[in-house]
Order: sequence, then C-alpha cells, then structure tokens
Amino acid sequence: MLHGLTGWHLLIVLAVILLLFGAAKLPALAQSVGKSARVFRGEIKAMKDEDAADAQASSTPSTQARVDAVAVDPPSSR
Repeated sequence: MLHGLTGWHLLIVLAVILLLFGAAKLPALAQSVGKSARVFRGEIKAMKDEDAADAQASSTPSTQARVDAVAVDPPSSR
C-alpha cells in the first residue's frame, strides 16, 4: 500500500500539513479527529448490540404473538 514511501516522504508530508494548518490549529485538529473516532466506535458498538438483541428476539417467539394467535382462532365447540 505504501510502496516506496520512506521516512523522508512522511517528514515532507508532515511539514506540508504544518504549513497548511499552522502550529496553533494542529492540537484542535487532532482533538476533533479523536472525538470523531470515539463517536464512530460508539456507533459501531451500538449497532452490534442492536443486531445481537434483534437476533435474540427473533429466535424466541414473543408472548404477544402467541396471545394474538389464540385470540384470532378460538377453538370451536361443535
């Protein structure tokens, strides 16, 4: 992926970033990237928890579905 990139290349890239954003804005930039990463990880965890809860709920029939089925089809007394 990083074919042919050496330490000098990365040093030049860091120097260009420093020139573009300035030294004063770099800590704020790093902080916002860190917050974004934390929010992203939290959302991924929440999605996994929801998927696990949905899978567990779909594997066991709900009580309400059984009650509805009984109420719709009462036994006939012929």
